[in-house]
Amino acid sequence: MVQPTPEPTGPLTAELVVDAATAAAPALSPDGRLVAYAVLANGRPHGSIWLTAADGGTPPRRLTDGTAREFAPKWSPDSAALLFTSDRAEPGTAQLQRLHLASGAAEALTSWRGGVRDHHPLLDNRTVALLAEDEPRDTGLDDARVWGRHLPVTRLRLLDLETGALRTVDGLGDRHVVELTQRPDGGPLAVLSWSTPELDPGVRTAELHLVDPGTGAVQDLGPVGFEAHSPVWWRQDGDWHLAHLAVTPGHLVGGLAVISGQQNLTAGLPVCPTELVQVADGPPLALFADGLDTALYRLDPESRRFQRVTAAPGTLAGLTASRTGETVALLASTAYEPRNVHAGPTGGPLRRLSDTAPELRGIRWGVQQRLAYQAADGLQLDGLLILPAGRTREDGPFPLVTLVHGGPYFRYADEFALTPVDCGQWLAAAGYAVFLANPRGGSGHGHEFAVAAAGAVGGDEWTDILGGIDLLVAQGVADPERLGIAGWSHGGFMAAWAVARSDRFKAAVTGAGISDWGMQAGTGDWGLLDAELGGSTGWEGPGPHVHDRNSPISYAADIRTPVLILHGEEDTNVPLGQAIHFHRALRHFGAEHELVVYPREGHGLQERAHQLDALRRTRDWFDRWLKA
Repeated sequence: MVQPTPEPTGPLTAELVVDAATAAAPALSPDGRLVAYAVLANGRPHGSIWLTAADGGTPPRRLTDGTAREFAPKWSPDSAALLFTSDRAEPGTAQLQRLHLASGAAEALTSWRGGVRDHHPLLDNRTVALLAEDEPRDTGLDDARVWGRHLPVTRLRLLDLETGALRTVDGLGDRHVVELTQRPDGGPLAVLSWSTPELDPGVRTAELHLVDPGTGAVQDLGPVGFEAHSPVWWRQDGDWHLAHLAVTPGHLVGGLAVISGQQNLTAGLPVCPTELVQVADGPPLALFADGLDTALYRLDPESRRFQRVTAAPGTLAGLTASRTGETVALLASTAYEPRNVHAGPTGGPLRRLSDTAPELRGIRWGVQQRLAYQAADGLQLDGLLILPAGRTREDGPFPLVTLVHGGPYFRYADEFALTPVDCGQWLAAAGYAVFLANPRGGSGHGHEFAVAAAGAVGGDEWTDILGGIDLLVAQGVADPERLGIAGWSHGGFMAAWAVARSDRFKAAVTGAGISDWGMQAGTGDWGLLDAELGGSTGWEGPGPHVHDRNSPISYAADIRTPVLILHGEEDTNVPLGQAIHFHRALRHFGAEHELVVYPREGHGLQERAHQLDALRRTRDWFDRWLKA
């Protein structure tokens, strides 16, 4: 499928890429009439709250001035007020504010020293459930941290909007509260918690609780699976049930599933749930990654199976529904349209309500085309090709850069590819053809497709990528003498793996990538979940270890391709040591490379100057080695 591109009005610059504002966090009012959303200033710590009619009858209007970071709008049950977080009082510390639509005035509701992490207006219209850390205490040992107790626990607190009283739900003990939802009849809260704020073992120790919002009484329901999130209530024959998203039972790595009690409601589906949303007066809705597209499903309570309602090309995200479930609002993106807020009937059509980056409409984009091909073992695969801007396939062959997504449980959908990390159109503007690969291990094709990478990273997923490159070479699109590869996170690992196991590539860029899976299991945030991918840990005896066989560092002596290594100095997901380890190995063997470390950055790049640098440096690196 090829979508038409607009007429060009000017060149694409790095500033246009990083300065484009982004719509986020849509919230549909319970009565289905209004949509609130946030607009984030990319690369800057600012955001504003906007409001528009769900039917598009009135243009969007900004409710806050954008001089602070204001985010996460949520509606009062009567649709008369908006609650949102703001760091206006103290930059970097979010507090809760309320804005009454009738007056347009915002008022501060909290001044909690630790800030508010999340908020949920309850159905009594006078209580807000807050997720907030304990207020910091001066112990005199601010620079000494006891590991395992170094991260503050987030607790459930209930704010009375009439009196201002704030009480903590003590029955959850020291468990770290991550998410909650209230039963639609005003009954108990379903609360998800971890044993610790650390990702590992936190995501492996999720439990579900019921909390009475009036008394604070707690009922423990027990463990609910790995990476459990998005709890929802639903009703069948007068009885209330709970469901949530989690990794398919029996696996640490694999496709997400919708779980209710002991039943997998999505077992056997060739698609992957991405979001699960509660509907007050009806069964839950869910978004599913479906190849390069996204589909909206509704749970059928009688069969306990999800039924497709509608589908759309590209990406749908941020789903929110009216009280009846007849109207939805969400974010949608297609090949040449960045993510914007859309709303309409649940079965469609949806109307675009926001336009946060109109300055991008006049850019000449590379034509984005869908790819379908078979892996070496016959597995059906998909991906995307972006042609150089203003060029056609007949103008090839072109220098080709393959971009590999992170995860690996992620995907490239047929959406707009223009960020400092997923920079397909940025490279296309410089004359490159770009292959967006979707190898096995990713989402969009069911659990069996997703679980294939467990313990076997760099195996079939690598040959899947090579198959796509070979296809483009055979079709005359890609010049086999001018191949590059890049990626971030797991994609950074795959870029390092590519040059360690092949000499076909003339340049590579690895961002926040893993070079040593044993080190990653021992030092990265995800711990044993990364060990499940890499195949083993370093404490399983003297070896040989599976993770050594799966690590690029083990083959550093074979690398002849010039490698650009980008990494955030404060990355805890994939720690900086991975980049330094790789750099020292390449230096030892005399391989051409460059290591760039971005101060104050974590696993992604947030500061504008760093985003600009990464875009320019990446393109310059490929220009140097693929166009010389």
